[in-house]
Parts: sequence; C-alpha cells; structure tokens
Amino acid sequence: MDFNLPEDLQLLKRTVRRFVDSELIPLERTYRHDGEGPMPEHLLKPLQEKTKGMGLWLLDVPAEYGGAGLGLLARCVIHEEIWRSAALPFRGQELFGPEVRPVLFHCNDEQKERFLKPVLRGAMRVCFAQTEPDAGSDPASMQTRAMRHGDDFILNGTKRFITGAGRADYAQVMAVTDLEKRARGGVTCFLVNLKSPGVLLERQWPTMMGDAPWQIVFDSVRVPAANVVGKVGEGFSLAQQWIQEGRIKGHGARPLGIAERALEMMIDYSRNRVTFGRPLAERQAVQFMIADSATELHAARLMVYECAWRHDCGEDVRNLSYMVKITCTEMASRVVDRSIQVHGGIGLTKDLPLEWWYRQIRSTRITEGATEVLRWRLAQNILKSRSRE
Repeated sequence: MDFNLPEDLQLLKRTVRRFVDSELIPLERTYRHDGEGPMPEHLLKPLQEKTKGMGLWLLDVPAEYGGAGLGLLARCVIHEEIWRSAALPFRGQELFGPEVRPVLFHCNDEQKERFLKPVLRGAMRVCFAQTEPDAGSDPASMQTRAMRHGDDFILNGTKRFITGAGRADYAQVMAVTDLEKRARGGVTCFLVNLKSPGVLLERQWPTMMGDAPWQIVFDSVRVPAANVVGKVGEGFSLAQQWIQEGRIKGHGARPLGIAERALEMMIDYSRNRVTFGRPLAERQAVQFMIADSATELHAARLMVYECAWRHDCGEDVRNLSYMVKITCTEMASRVVDRSIQVHGGIGLTKDLPLEWWYRQIRSTRITEGATEVLRWRLAQNILKSRSRE
C-alpha cells in the first residue's frame, strides 16, 4: 500500500506551492480580501495569466469545453496549496477562471449554448440557490414550489444566504415539483433569470466573515420549462453531487491549507519570540500545541486524499465525505486558535492572516451541512448498514 501521492500530483503540488509562496503570500502584505465579490481586476488578471500559463485553467471543466478536466484528488491538492494564503476571496475566488457550477454540465445541448458556454467565457454569472429560512442543513424540507403551467413553471418561495446573487445573471434554483416525493424524485433544478418579473433580491445578510449573502424572494415567477436542468424531479440528486464534491474540496482540502500555514506560523514565531529569557519553542505548553496540530493535520490530510481518490474511482463516498468535513473544519479551527494563542496579542491583529482565517473557518462548520447534522446522518447510515449484516 502506497500512501504517497502519484509522482504527477507531487509535481503539481510543488508547482502550485511555488506559485503560492512567490505570488499569493507576498500579496497579503498589501491586500486581503474581506468583502463581497472577486478580487479587483488589477490584481486578479495578472494572477489568472500565470495560472493559465501553468496549465491550471477551468480545473474541473472537461477538456471538450477547454478546461483542464482534473479529477477531484488533483483539485484537492491544488486547493490545499492555494489556501495556505489569505489573499484570495474565501467564496467565489476566480483564480482558475470563471466559477462553473457542475450542475450546468447536465444541461442539454441547447442549454449549453445559452448558459454553459457564456459562463465559461465569463459573459454570464450563475449563483446556486438551495438554502431557505427553514431549510438549511435539511434541504429536503424546502418550501419553494414550482407548479407546471403550460410551457412554464410558476415559482414561489424564498431562498436565503445565496452567495453572489447580487452579481449573478441567473440562479440555479432548487424547487419542489412533487410534494409527496420531495427529495426522492420531487425536487427540480431551474435556471431562473434574476431579472424576471417577481424576482426580488430582498436583502443581504452581513456576516462575521466579511461577505453578505442575499435573500431572494420568488413571487409567481414564470420560468420556461426549457430552463429545467436535467429531468423534472432529479434536481436534488444533481445538487447533492455538487455539494458532496464541495464538501471534500472546500471543507476538506481548504482547511488543510489553512491549518498548515497556521502551523508554520506557529512554529516560526515560537522559535523567534523570547519570553523570560527563553524562546517559546522551549515551553512544553507550546510544544504540545505544535505536536497536537501536526498530528491532527496529518490525520485529516490522509482522510481527504483517500476520500478524493475513492471519489475519482467511482466509489460511493457519502459517509467518508461527512467524516472529511467534520474532521477538517474542526481541526483547522483548533489549529488556527492555537496559532493565535502562541502569537499572543499580535495574533489578534489584522497584520497577520490568523484573525481572518479564524472568522472564515468558523463558517465552514455550518455552511453546506452543519457538522452536528452530518454526525447524525453518518450515525444513521452506519447503524443502517450494520443492521443489514
């Protein structure tokens, strides 16, 4: 059994690390994204030209559409490295090209011309709208309804905490089309023009992370049946496929990068900071924090790599993806917290990226499935499988 990454991915990891060390981390001295939207164009464009030159463009987009077509493990390796820097927007970063929701790859040929290709060109933005005021970690209980009316569907409901809605042209909206089936064949994905009559971007929700996701109200919005993605009733499964990948990459690999850099900073500072005549690195309390952080990070990395590899092999990784999110988000929270503690007062300042990571990583324990809910689901699945043995 070989626990090393394949040689090509080791090379990829080293290449991206050099880019991060030379281009992104130095940028933190003058810029740290702490708000809505992408990086300013004068900063983003030069970085994008460099990632293009490295062959890292549209990472998850199939080669037939001009993308790199990378598997999930390769993308996890990349994201682990880039999140060692705090220079990029935590949400909606476009370092590797326009953000493309994988649900769009389920468009039919006509829809690909209208939606997918414009998004790939950067001519259109699409946000993802599933969460509701009373249906966050339990999307199966969503209340937004879509009723068939001739060649259209009539859409009614409210979506909350929708990132990027203020900049989007369309929203991928998940709505109930069959009240009896619901998540088991009764939820459909619609591409909704956000300029349609009846669409109201009602308010924003400013958060501790610096961004302000939107609340969208759909009041008898007429959506053409031609804007249904996939088949009527299969929207929930399409959304869960995308969320599962995001759970592994965004809530697994990203915390790895954050934790690694926080640990690096903890080690460097403890060696240089002298108190009472001795470096902090000689204090057992600090040594324990370093040892615990390194141990937890190592275990989490192995879990992420295994989960991504099994996903690429076509295996069902639902339970493992739950473990990944629970383990990695909570691990990174602890490591960043320890790093702040070792840095003392300077760790609380905005001169260092630690306070930014502290706020950002806190959100990952809630978004796209609170860790308590995932523990509950995981336990249910384990108990159910054991009962069949």
